[in-house]
Amino acid sequence: MVNVAIYPPNSLILADLIERKGHTPLALQKEVRKKVKDPEIDSPPMNITEEDPIKGLKYAAIEVPSGVRGRMSLIGPIIDEADAAIIVDDAPFGFGCVGCARTNELATFLLRNKGMPILEIEYPSSRDETLDMVNKINDFLDSLDKEDS
Repeated sequence: MVNVAIYPPNSLILADLIERKGHTPLALQKEVRKKVKDPEIDSPPMNITEEDPIKGLKYAAIEVPSGVRGRMSLIGPIIDEADAAIIVDDAPFGFGCVGCARTNELATFLLRNKGMPILEIEYPSSRDETLDMVNKINDFLDSLDKEDS
């Protein structure tokens, strides 16, 4: 079983495909869930602790906008934990969205430079391309099983 980071990090479709192949999807929803269920958080929907901006500094400099650091405080640990990654480029908002182009650039940069297996594919625009995308993802996940053994 391999920990697979997904990008966009909140794509339920990618998370489902990864789980069906027996791997662990590292998705933003799980990180957010920890925040929502944490008794130390006093005021949802803020869901931020004093440590969160500090965690974000590990991934982005102080000069970077605070929104990027805040998002990276959630996305960064996903990248750290990842053994592999699937990145879908040019995905529409409905497929999964971080809502910040700078965070997208930073997170994909960190994923690409981690030195792990990565599948990077374009978002499909037709039925045939969709089937091809799913097949590429399944083949990639199957290859992780072989590398893991």
